[in-house]
Amino acid sequence: MSQRSAPVAVVTGASAGVGRAVALRFAEGGFAVGLIARDDAALQAMRSEIEASGGKAVAVAADVADAQAVMDAADHVARDLGPITVWINNAMVTVISPAAAMTAEEYRRVTEVTYLGAVHGTMAALKHMKPRDGGCVIQIGSALAYRGLPLQSAYCGAKHAIRGFSESVRSELIHDGSSVRLMMVDLPAVNTPQFDWARTHVPRTPRPMGTPAQPEAIAEGVFRAAQGGGRDYWIGWTTALTVLGNAVLPGFLDRYLATAVEGQQTAIPATRTRRDNLLKPVSGAHRTAGSFSDEARSSAPLLPAGAARVGVVAAGALACMAIGATIAAAIRRR
Repeated sequence: MSQRSAPVAVVTGASAGVGRAVALRFAEGGFAVGLIARDDAALQAMRSEIEASGGKAVAVAADVADAQAVMDAADHVARDLGPITVWINNAMVTVISPAAAMTAEEYRRVTEVTYLGAVHGTMAALKHMKPRDGGCVIQIGSALAYRGLPLQSAYCGAKHAIRGFSESVRSELIHDGSSVRLMMVDLPAVNTPQFDWARTHVPRTPRPMGTPAQPEAIAEGVFRAAQGGGRDYWIGWTTALTVLGNAVLPGFLDRYLATAVEGQQTAIPATRTRRDNLLKPVSGAHRTAGSFSDEARSSAPLLPAGAARVGVVAAGALACMAIGATIAAAIRRR
């Protein structure tokens, strides 16, 4: 198979973290890869790494908050690599901060990159996929698209918005009889560089909540999801527990997650010289893993969201039946 005939995957936020791991996994899986991010030097290094392994890649520096730049990047990739088969909306920025310490400009920027970036990417992907009546758009979501976490109000709001947007567009595709698939792949905490370069207004340096997964484990799940036919997927048991727990006991999680204020900070004081990537990339610091590899999990299960929900409902029904049978037996004994 020639390079030109290879399926094409486009990854936004491809220069670091999950995006970098996903791009490398798709290249390993035989895809030609379109790389989109802001830092051209980091993208060119990624392109060289993929090509050194025998793959094909095109790097396009663009800020996903700029709709026209994303449209132009999609056209560039399609022109150089061929029809786009899979589009992965992964680009994000965040500010780790109490809501009271945030500025309106910070909320706007997180929303423009994390939410509108996914909207712009979806629009660009559908422009190329709908005329061919085929392709797959993957939104990199999060358990935080279902359950907000303190200190992450801007990011959680953006991820919730992606979920609502995607459900609307999916219904429109069904109405149109389109074969284009749109799915969300929701993630647990991941050991990426975002905790090293996210803007923060907390006294100590940020860290992922709980035990994070390594980006390569997430990339494997995203690659498998792209090959599957599911509607949505969850990666990791903590994602499933968070989503389903919030559906059943949201008030309890409100109180329980108040402890996440401390759980998202290390013991190391944050310094005023800390660089952040909210408005521009932190050059020279792009890599796949963050600073918590010693505690990160190297694997995470890929769970079809629908099947997981059914399983939990079935388990709950069986538990209720068992409790009912126990109560009935006790009454009979009396």
